[in-house]
Amino acid sequence: MNANFHCCKMALMVVLTIGFVLPVVAETPQSKLSGHWEGQIEIPNQPLKILLDFSKNDAGEIKGTISIPAQNASNLALDAIIVSEDSVRFTIKKIPGNPVFKGSFSTGGTSITGDYTQGGNTFSFAIQSAMSPTDRAKEALEGFDKFTEQAVKDWNVPGLAVGIVVGNQLVYAKGFGLRDMDEEEPVTPQTLFAIGSATKAFTTFTMATLVNEGMLEWDTPVRDYLPGFRMHDPVAADHLTPRDLVTHRSGLPRHDLMWYNNKEFTREDYVKRLRYLEPSADLRQKYQYNNLMFLTAGYLVEQLTDMSWEEAVRTLILHPLGMHQTNFSVAVSQKSDNFALPYREDEETLEEMPFRNITTLGPAGSVNSNIEEMSRWVAIHLKKGTMNGKTLLTPALVNDMHTPHMTTGGSSTRSEFSATSYGLGWFINTYRGHKHVHHGGNIDGFTALVTLFPNDGIGIIALANKNGTGLPGIITKHAADRILDLEPIDWNKEGLESREKGMEAQKSAEEKKGVTRIEGTDYSHELADYAGEYKHPGYGVLTVSRKKNGLEFTYNNITTPLQHWHYDVFNGGKADDDTFEDMKLLFRIDMGGNIASVEAPFEPSVGHIEFVRQPSSILSNPEYLDQFTGEYLLVDDTVSVSLSGNRLNLTIPGQPTYTLLPDLGEKFQLKEYSVIKVSFEKSEKDEVIALFLDQPNGRFTANRLK
Repeated sequence: MNANFHCCKMALMVVLTIGFVLPVVAETPQSKLSGHWEGQIEIPNQPLKILLDFSKNDAGEIKGTISIPAQNASNLALDAIIVSEDSVRFTIKKIPGNPVFKGSFSTGGTSITGDYTQGGNTFSFAIQSAMSPTDRAKEALEGFDKFTEQAVKDWNVPGLAVGIVVGNQLVYAKGFGLRDMDEEEPVTPQTLFAIGSATKAFTTFTMATLVNEGMLEWDTPVRDYLPGFRMHDPVAADHLTPRDLVTHRSGLPRHDLMWYNNKEFTREDYVKRLRYLEPSADLRQKYQYNNLMFLTAGYLVEQLTDMSWEEAVRTLILHPLGMHQTNFSVAVSQKSDNFALPYREDEETLEEMPFRNITTLGPAGSVNSNIEEMSRWVAIHLKKGTMNGKTLLTPALVNDMHTPHMTTGGSSTRSEFSATSYGLGWFINTYRGHKHVHHGGNIDGFTALVTLFPNDGIGIIALANKNGTGLPGIITKHAADRILDLEPIDWNKEGLESREKGMEAQKSAEEKKGVTRIEGTDYSHELADYAGEYKHPGYGVLTVSRKKNGLEFTYNNITTPLQHWHYDVFNGGKADDDTFEDMKLLFRIDMGGNIASVEAPFEPSVGHIEFVRQPSSILSNPEYLDQFTGEYLLVDDTVSVSLSGNRLNLTIPGQPTYTLLPDLGEKFQLKEYSVIKVSFEKSEKDEVIALFLDQPNGRFTANRLK
């Protein structure tokens, strides 16, 4: 790289932390300078593209800005603008080396050529009057409506909303199809949609404001802020930072079924249970998408601000940007007079599905918004933290969010895309040579995609009310090709062909799903013996119940019938909520022959999650336990059973008192010697008549004394 150019580049980067544009006074402002100009500085071997905008304020003063896409420099203020009939002179404000443009108008005033000088070095430059980016985008989008209308039909999507931002202006906002199919209510730019994981960037932006205020440092261990923070891996717990939380490199895989549809746990509960979740990699070893880490980031925000995550986002982002309809719960959306219903496709038929309330997981995915308001969110990113005179973040912090911090480890299958990395709440790659910052969102019945082309000043929002549809991605690429003036690619045709192949493969796989089943086997116990409460310290409680037609299990408020598969493996059947359909559960037996645990493949990246069967709750009921108290004759010794609180104690002469803990099979185990079990015998009149002491070397009987 040319040394002089390097000097210029480094100097320009300094100004990125300013984040505002000041009006400047021109000696003789001329209307012919007003408008948008494009051109380049002829740096040897590397021409530098520049974009300039000039306008007059209410006082008649000329103001101007310059953007240099290759240096990620946007809207740098121009100073000392002097215009005459045939020449112009201006400088870049607060840039070292006194950068100065001196040029002359062509005949007709449609171009300017001259010299650019900085730090004693001079290069030629040339700029031409050009259509503004917003006008150019509007022209490029002629015919876009027709394409989108057809694509909505092709993809069998009920409704779609699309917004396109250029600079800080919403140049396109339109709804297609229906937000409510039964009532035939149309989608509009004001229709609320769930944006799912596109929420994550709201969490990182909020954290960045705390960094800006000195309340948080990206690379200080989380434990410095949350002293009680623990993880399964103590090394990870000691060193994991806020940046690690939001870049999917904690070492923890998804473990999503821990939170999915859970209506009982609080954010604090989830953070405390992280210590019981098995990692599948070391800290920062590899990329593993993780919603629970973003929940933890939101919890961290709450502890630092003494506000809920929702209130912090509302205070630091939504209110300053005027995003007053944007909310954090689908329950709130449904109180609006303009919200989209969620839909899914079943054998080419669209059907409404229930809303999924994920409020507790909010920092990872609970925001609901519309095109009109999301355009302001996109614009604040394109304008590097400042919009309409409001500075929420410095450009340096915005750039940090849009900078790769963790490779996803995957390679690109198309030449149009580079390999993807993850920034702070955003995926980052290039699309056909243009920097591409984006994040999708999928939650029951909704698919969202928010995309930034920060070096081009373009943002695209596509929101659909259909579960897992590829349409937002198709619409986004098609719009980008138009606005960026790229050779058209029929993304819609390719996407539909790919979807068809995927559906055929899925159908074929479903037809063969029984090949792993071993026919002719039976379960080991009576079905009633499998019923009970099973518990994992992180995931919580899984309950198995005996029903007339067999078994069913309930986890996180989702009930699924169980069908015998083979041996002690049962298969999830069809249910209103299909989360656990075709999931296999394996029951395990302890040495006493009891059904002691159930294993479920809730997290494929680690071993099965084991839920341990809990003893009957009646064995901790003092009123029930009182019947066992009294004296029993064991050989020649009298042993006694007494009650202390909700626990029985066993006293044997010459030995310390033992605590009896509830165990499976209506038995108890000695707390001090778990291999020793205690049970009681009753008469036909339901009176306790004996105590059995089961040890590895046999059973000892102690008859109750009257």
